[in-house]
Amino acid sequence: MSAPDQDAEVPDHPPLFRFDAVTVDLDGVRALDGVSLSLPDHGVTVVVGPSGSGKSTLLRLCNRLEAPTTGHIAYRGQSLHALDPRRLRREVGMVFQRPVVFPGTVRDNLLIAAPDRDDDALAATLVRAALDPALLDRDASGLSGGEAQRLGLARTLLTAPLVLLLDEPTSALDATPKRDFERTVLELSEQGTPVLWVSHELAQVHRMTDRLVVLEQGRVVLLLDDPADLDDDPVVSRLLAPEADDGSR
Repeated sequence: MSAPDQDAEVPDHPPLFRFDAVTVDLDGVRALDGVSLSLPDHGVTVVVGPSGSGKSTLLRLCNRLEAPTTGHIAYRGQSLHALDPRRLRREVGMVFQRPVVFPGTVRDNLLIAAPDRDDDALAATLVRAALDPALLDRDASGLSGGEAQRLGLARTLLTAPLVLLLDEPTSALDATPKRDFERTVLELSEQGTPVLWVSHELAQVHRMTDRLVVLEQGRVVLLLDDPADLDDDPVVSRLLAPEADDGSR
């Protein structure tokens, strides 16, 4: 890679996240190994890679659920380490692959995120997350895995995050709710919310990607800024799961 042109025009604003030589050691295992990467402050950036490649660790670093062993991370030009974690986590919302469901009803779970919202606002948020608003009075412990994932999205949306981190959030969803979930995320992206999405499905990557980051053994092995290049890249074909492709685009 050639050195940057010193006379090139300076961008109007810094990247969403900038990783400089970031290494993460977890329980004696190197989860990330010298990652240097800039993530754009717009669109949907999809992160892919085999199990154990560091995808979830990369996401968790972005709202300080993990800390780098060495290296530096900046969020919109500010040192991540200097930011208050509670404020950061409200601004940088995260939906986990296995969302936490608290005791009580679906309403109770939503009010944890936004205690001042009325039922109309809660119901509208459930609809945005592809859930039936009639679920408000349902015991949350009785939700299916897919419903619990969408509840996690709804709870995150109630905090009006400026950035959305998604860790394989549709892994337990059937085709129809998966498309509904994706449409919600694309709408948020089009409205100006940058998204960082970990996925393993080839078809979903095709549908969602504005920029692709490929991790392997804790290192960035490929960056694609043009989704049209997905079909022709042997690294993508090798690492993504074609069996997860349901045939739609």
